[in-house]
This record gives sequence, structure tokens and C-alpha cells, in this order.
Amino acid sequence: MNVDILISELTFKALRSSGSGGQHVNKVSSKMELHFNLDSSESFSDEEKQLLLQTLGNRLTKDNRLVLQCDETRSQHKNKELVIKRFLDLIKEGLIVPKKRKPTKVSKTIIRKRKESKRKQSQKKANRKTPDLD
Repeated sequence: MNVDILISELTFKALRSSGSGGQHVNKVSSKMELHFNLDSSESFSDEEKQLLLQTLGNRLTKDNRLVLQCDETRSQHKNKELVIKRFLDLIKEGLIVPKKRKPTKVSKTIIRKRKESKRKQSQKKANRKTPDLD
């Protein structure tokens, strides 16, 4: 994954941020919105795109675009850096191939111990009953 090519495929949009800032917040667009189109990206192979579609599926729009926002600071440049960092972390996480689960089997010793304890418990309860005097 080439980070420079990936960042060049991103589009940014500056928006007016909500939150702290007083009168300043009404005049300055410090919130950054990042848009990334997964379908038109040339940074990833088809297999990687499929993997990202699976892992990031709930975060993508209907046309397979990833949209991230950041308005944590009052600086547009800092917000841009933060949203790029968040995007790169998300992509790295999304490209991790999950390990295949190996089905395990309960060992015969454990099964035998469980049956033995059940048998002892039932014996204990059977001994509490009043004997039949026929």
C-alpha cells in the first residue's frame, strides 16, 4: 500500500464546524470532511478491494465511498492531519485478513469427567430418598 498514491486519491471538503469557538466558529470552515471512492481507487488490487468492502461495509455509502469527518480542533490543517491519520488506520485495519477458525473438539477425558461427576451427583440425590419398605 503506497500512502502517497492513496492520499492523492482523497478529496477534502472544508465545512463550518460546530462546538467551541464563539463568534469565530461562524466565520471559519475548520471542519474537514474526507471522501474516498473505493471503486475508482488504483491503490488496491481487486482482492484488497473485496476485503475492504467486507470489513468497512457498514461505513461505506451506497456507491462505495468512505466519508470521514474531523472537527476536534479549531485548526483546519490539524483537522486534515487527524482525518488522514484516522483514514490510514482504518485502511490498515481493514486490510488485515482474519485468521481462519480451527474447530476444536472436546477431549474424551473431559467428557468422561463430566459424566462421572453427573453420575456422582445423581447417586448423592438418590441416597437422600426414603427407602421403599415393601
